[in-house]
Amino acid sequence: MAQSKTILVVDDEEKIVEVLKSYLENSGYRVACAYNGAQGLSMFEKQSPALIILDLMLPDMTGESICRLIRSKSSVPIIMLTAKVAEESVIQGLDIGADDYITKPFSPRQLMARVEAVLRRSQENTGENIGEYSYDDGCLMIDDRRHEVKRDGVSIFLTPNEYKILSTMARYSNKAFTRDELIAYALGDEFDGYDRVIDTHIKNLRQKLGDDSKNPRYIITVHGTGYRFGGAS
Repeated sequence: MAQSKTILVVDDEEKIVEVLKSYLENSGYRVACAYNGAQGLSMFEKQSPALIILDLMLPDMTGESICRLIRSKSSVPIIMLTAKVAEESVIQGLDIGADDYITKPFSPRQLMARVEAVLRRSQENTGENIGEYSYDDGCLMIDDRRHEVKRDGVSIFLTPNEYKILSTMARYSNKAFTRDELIAYALGDEFDGYDRVIDTHIKNLRQKLGDDSKNPRYIITVHGTGYRFGGAS
């Protein structure tokens, strides 16, 4: 864990903010706190946090709208705090770009484990197959050193989970992945959620890559199995 990273906590419940601040600081992180959406967006611009913990229900604007605004310019990891336990609410949060979620009430130790896991996934360099890879005569570039993806020379903002899924599929381009395999290969053992989350990430990736959902070029549906990478190296 990098001890100097800043984590932004956005929640209007002061007790929750204080508990999270205490646990995060005890783990060596710097913590920026905001108690509404406007403050959260301002702190995001000023602090350049390594991760954001974002409550969905804020007094001035929704967590979903904040997530959309941040995602329009940054791939910073976002963990959503939500009292909405319905699966569809969780899927919606991930659909707009959150990397993980945790439902209230929660154990601070459980949330810390999620923080560590999301940060590890977002910055993980395995030292294996690290480099820049080109597909379809340079139309798609995946740079494992910078964790950057370009389509036709234009950088594409991907969440850490989206990047991990795409780079994993590209690395094993001949393999058809089941949802459970993508969870195991790309998201890791710490993942604790619905396998439908993979479908949401795939949908987001196709949109960002400009893939036609009916005739995708880069992420191919393998009926009865799952998905495989379709780019030609």
